[in-house]
Amino acid sequence: MRHPLEVAGILRDFLAAGGKRIRALLCVVGWHAAGGGGGGGEDRAAVLRVAASLELFVAFALIHDDIMDDSDTRRGRPAVHRALCTRLGLSPRAERLGAGGALLVGNVALIWSQELLHTAELSVQRRRAVHALYDAMLEEVMYGQYLDVMGTGPDDDVDAALQVVRYKTATATVERPLQLGAAVAGADDTTLGLCTALGLPLGEAFQIRDDLLDVFGSADGACAPGLGDLREGKRTVLLALGLRAATPAQQRRLRDLVGRADLDTQGAAEVRAILEKTGARQRTERMITSRYEQVLRVMDAAALPPAASRALRGLAVTATQYTS
Repeated sequence: MRHPLEVAGILRDFLAAGGKRIRALLCVVGWHAAGGGGGGGEDRAAVLRVAASLELFVAFALIHDDIMDDSDTRRGRPAVHRALCTRLGLSPRAERLGAGGALLVGNVALIWSQELLHTAELSVQRRRAVHALYDAMLEEVMYGQYLDVMGTGPDDDVDAALQVVRYKTATATVERPLQLGAAVAGADDTTLGLCTALGLPLGEAFQIRDDLLDVFGSADGACAPGLGDLREGKRTVLLALGLRAATPAQQRRLRDLVGRADLDTQGAAEVRAILEKTGARQRTERMITSRYEQVLRVMDAAALPPAASRALRGLAVTATQYTS
């Protein structure tokens, strides 16, 4: 049966709009770290198919995330649900139908991701390992999204904020992609454990950096300060640290301002000033640095192939110091 080309076009445009491809890269790096590359062209084709499946999985997750967050843009373009809403014009149902259409486009991305995974040529044992890791990644992301959606509002619980980071981002961004690539190469439990030791701190640093950029932007101007997380009242490490260190008066202002849908630039500037005065911004930077240094220590102690080690060190810089 010939399916409508429109959905494929939307996904093609979404994937072509940019992105760091960090998950696909980590998948291939994990494969090399576990000794991949000695099995010939079929082995290489299998890991590339699994890496490509991760890109479609990310498309699914981001399209749905934009719907839940009611985001207007993604990678400098209208979010998929906003673009579909605009296409529907003045219809009174345009917003609801646009969200519904984007939901379905995201579902197709997930289906195609799984098709790529299922058609990778692997031995029975390696296929089972890869599919088990992929299923675990799906569960973790869904649970993390649930915690993110239901846990809005100013809160000084840093551990709860870190739990969201681990479930929603750390595992799916770094740990599982590394493990998936390693599993394609037939990795043992020790190598999979190394992927966890590298992946969790690096994934946490990646998300904490993202949350920091959303509020403060970047010094080089590549990322402008935003209002999204502050208006949604997202439970971030940055905000939790700010509330924990704030005076009672500062706490009242943060609780009054953060989470307001009508928060304006002046109110956001006040929130940023409080987060600076309490030292929350500086503590957040130190958390990123400490995790980056932890990753370097793990790599220094691991006997990784030179090419995999170089790639991981470069990706560690990308994940912790990116500005857009």
